[in-house]
Amino acid sequence: MPSLRDRTQYWVDRTVVKGMTAAAGWLALVCLAVVAPASALLVWTDNRSPDTLQGKVATVWRTVGQTLRIGGEVGPPLRMVLSVLLALVSLLYVSTLVGLVTTAITDRLTELQRGQSTVVERGHSLVLGWSEQTPTLVAELLAAHAQRRNSAVVVLADRDKLDMERELRAVLAAAGVRRVRLLCRRGRPADPAALARVSPAAAGAVVVLPPDTPEGDTQVVKTLLALRAVVGDTRPVRVVAAVRQTQHVATARLAAGPGAVVLDVDGIAARTLVQCVIEPGLSLVLEDLLDFAGAELHVHRVPGLGGRTFAELRAACADACVVGLVRPDGSPHLNPPPQTVLGPGDAVVVLATNETPPTWNGTPAAESPPTWNGTPAAESPPPSYGTPATAPLPPWTGTPAAPPPPPSPGQAATASAIHAVPRRVLVLGWNRRGPEVVDGLARNGWEAVRGETPPPADPAERVLVLGGPDGHPDPDEHTLVTLLRLRATEWETGRRSPTVAELTDARHRPLAPAGPHTDLVVGGRLVGLLMAQVSQTVELAAAFDELFSPEGNAVRLRPATDYVPAGTEASFAELVEAAGRHGDTALGYRPGDSRIPLLNPPKAGTRRWAHDDTLIVVTTNGTHQPQEHPARPADTSVLP
Repeated sequence: MPSLRDRTQYWVDRTVVKGMTAAAGWLALVCLAVVAPASALLVWTDNRSPDTLQGKVATVWRTVGQTLRIGGEVGPPLRMVLSVLLALVSLLYVSTLVGLVTTAITDRLTELQRGQSTVVERGHSLVLGWSEQTPTLVAELLAAHAQRRNSAVVVLADRDKLDMERELRAVLAAAGVRRVRLLCRRGRPADPAALARVSPAAAGAVVVLPPDTPEGDTQVVKTLLALRAVVGDTRPVRVVAAVRQTQHVATARLAAGPGAVVLDVDGIAARTLVQCVIEPGLSLVLEDLLDFAGAELHVHRVPGLGGRTFAELRAACADACVVGLVRPDGSPHLNPPPQTVLGPGDAVVVLATNETPPTWNGTPAAESPPTWNGTPAAESPPPSYGTPATAPLPPWTGTPAAPPPPPSPGQAATASAIHAVPRRVLVLGWNRRGPEVVDGLARNGWEAVRGETPPPADPAERVLVLGGPDGHPDPDEHTLVTLLRLRATEWETGRRSPTVAELTDARHRPLAPAGPHTDLVVGGRLVGLLMAQVSQTVELAAAFDELFSPEGNAVRLRPATDYVPAGTEASFAELVEAAGRHGDTALGYRPGDSRIPLLNPPKAGTRRWAHDDTLIVVTTNGTHQPQEHPARPADTSVLP
């Protein structure tokens, strides 16, 4: 049996749906039923009210009229009707005006909530599109803008504005940046009308991300075409875009126009996996090098340094690590020979903690070998670290061993020398990056063997876990399950294999059952970090291209005892000089009791270097061998 409350609610609902007239009529009756008795009671209990019945009724009418704003005049009937008519007109005018103002404010608030308003900013960083790299990219851009005044980061994507702000709110809180405005707008980045609302022509940098859909690369091309249509070719804008598949790189570059940077996501991920297999522990170093927290690469043009050699620049830089040079045409020259001279128009690439130009000593001291145990060490030729047959450097004692003569061209590392020591990589899982990963491993002398299930751990071989398969809604599911099985096998056998695992979502990193011998490579995060770096300093695009390319210089981890004897008390500045005499450029080190790298550490303090300490260097990678049928065309690079 319905209750009285339910029946009343049902009657009200039926009355409301009949229309505005019925609702207004019932509202008037309800108000009169409440106001008239209350007004009569108020008048009859007032000692100052008239004594006659006619006077009391008139006072009641006046009170009702003032309460309901319907006049309340007394007198002839015509006067009373006219007063009620004027009161109704006034009430209609005021209510209509209030309704119009309320509707306008509501529409404006709705427009703001939907992200349809125009952004009027200058020098802002504009992010077009949404993908798994967006939170990482936005966090890095906020960190990059932290030292600037009146700056903003704008995101335009075809998503609900409130959802974007909710997801990025944690990023903004983690960044701890208060002076930088984060603005989210909803719209299709490929729509010129929506694109014009975020002022791309006035942006300091525009970053185009591929959506997490099969046709994501096509959307990137459309967005680049829309960007050129809105901005035009006469007003240069710094553009950094990314495509997922290598086959779409050339098309995206044509759409972006000259001067734009197009990143190959699959290429970067594949080459990063190869480097991490070769150098266990490299993933954390690359993340630290690419993010804006701590030290990162900067390009400076410092007057008064022309004519100095690279060795002099390296010794003269007091609070940064000199990594290389950038020629006037934009071409990088990382880890150049010590005698390379800084010419007119050249810029210096340094590893520093902020954008402030580093401190340079006025008269750099000539680079001379330090003295270990009272005897100066003999200068050794640059070692070929990638060749397994290369013998370690002789220990530095009171009487240093004579350095071996430099190898002749005919004695260069050959394929047979590379394969002299068996090096195997067990590949678990497969995706579209698999062929390029196998190709990169083969170029470095590693044999890749595909497997379906984790075998018993073998410390002599390494394991690579690829995400996938392609098209799976959660590619990391295979990686997490495989890592779990690997850990179970290790617990049963007590044997561990160095493992590199690929993840696509950084939020899955805490879930991965990985031990200290496992490197987790989050390809999406690395690409987001790289895009943020290039968007702020376009000259770094070619430098990172060299670091991620299969030939040339690369970031490597070397035992500190390759440069100084174990137990030596020396400063990092002395390690920088020792690495320079071996043809390497030191970026930092990793203590033996920690996995956390220290990039650009203080050069003045000294420490005792042990066997398990690792030096982080940029060195020439001479182990890559040509391949007859490369997975990637020879003229295709990760970065332009």
